[in-house]
Amino acid sequence: MSDHLIETFETFETFESGVATLTMNRPEARNALSGPMMTALTEAVPRLGQDPKVRVVVLTGAGDAFCAGGDVKGFAASAGSTGERRERPAFETRVQGLRQSTVLMEWLHEMPKPTLAVIPGPAAGGGLSFALACDIRIAARSAFLTTAFAKIGLSGDYGGSYFLPHLVGAAKARELYFTADRVSADDALGMGLVNQVFDDDVFAEQSRQYARKLADAPTIALGYMKKNLNAAERGSLGDVLDLEAQHMTRTFDTEDHKHASAAFVAKEQPRFEGR
Repeated sequence: MSDHLIETFETFETFESGVATLTMNRPEARNALSGPMMTALTEAVPRLGQDPKVRVVVLTGAGDAFCAGGDVKGFAASAGSTGERRERPAFETRVQGLRQSTVLMEWLHEMPKPTLAVIPGPAAGGGLSFALACDIRIAARSAFLTTAFAKIGLSGDYGGSYFLPHLVGAAKARELYFTADRVSADDALGMGLVNQVFDDDVFAEQSRQYARKLADAPTIALGYMKKNLNAAERGSLGDVLDLEAQHMTRTFDTEDHKHASAAFVAKEQPRFEGR
């Protein structure tokens, strides 16, 4: 694990499994993506997605930023001070390398457990795409979000073109990409870009409570819910109805459902153990 990415794991009294947090850790560069950070994320995200002890994966940034996206200073250096391109790999090789790194977005979006983007400050460019790939986004009131790519003459990557229209609609997504305008946390909440906004002075504690709330939920059922909702993004109504029938029947057979049903009748708080 690189020092550009910090991994922590929190357990709770009620069960051994809990919340895994990945903190992008380059606060001096607003947590801009680096080679070591991407290598560490590529190893950690699939591992946590498959770990039965992990009930929720949180992605956040150190200091007062979420992630500024790509390292623009590095982009400028690779282009050369005179604007002439330095010797670099073939186009197809570069495309393949970028595409391989974007598998991370598929893991965040499709792993069978909730992913939560905790946004303490700016989320820009590829950093915004990382947040959009998560199931839920919560932001500090002082945070802002921007696609940013148009500012430096790039078209965008890491799935933002897929996720943003699903969240805010096609026309608004085009506007946000073409203009690269900054969107405040409150405006992002109004357009459905983030799910919750908390004041800065309580943001850290509210974020922990929100993650804990997700960890307390019935993880098996949430995993199937996520499959249903992802299928609805690209499938027909019939396809989703088929999946819902399969997944509903599977969850009827879980210990979580049986215990929660009994707790409901007894007017008690259920305890979900992921079985």
